Amino acid sequence: MKELRTEIEISTNAEKVWKILSDFDKYHQWNPFINRIIGQAKEGSKIEIHIETPGGKNRKYQPIVTKIEQGRELRWLGKSSLPGFLNGEHIFTIEQLQPERVRLVHREIFDGLLTSLFGKSLDTDVRMGFEEMNKALKERAESTII
Repeated sequence: MKELRTEIEISTNAEKVWKILSDFDKYHQWNPFINRIIGQAKEGSKIEIHIETPGGKNRKYQPIVTKIEQGRELRWLGKSSLPGFLNGEHIFTIEQLQPERVRLVHREIFDGLLTSLFGKSLDTDVRMGFEEMNKALKERAESTII
């Protein structure tokens, strides 16, 4: 098992961050890492995620949304087509710090046989993608645009 964890503080309220995170149709407008999501932010729904890593790798996944806690947490779980090879649970948690200040914790927990094979790529390329996404989310949330 391997976990990537990033976080960023954002000067706005949890509701605004939640609106941005859960509006999959607008990811292409602001997100440099997950540049497209097809589907709905609804527990049990299958979504299609398109990512572009800072290293230029394009990937497509079809995870299932596993948890929606309005204004607080969004999760999805992707599994490889070969059981036990590589699974990833993507987790966004919004922590209210003050009335107009939140912390976004952005994580992914990987497990399966291929986790160690992709370990270095996860530590560099994917982590950089998380950080770029966090910064873009912060910029969008702190602006007047939603």
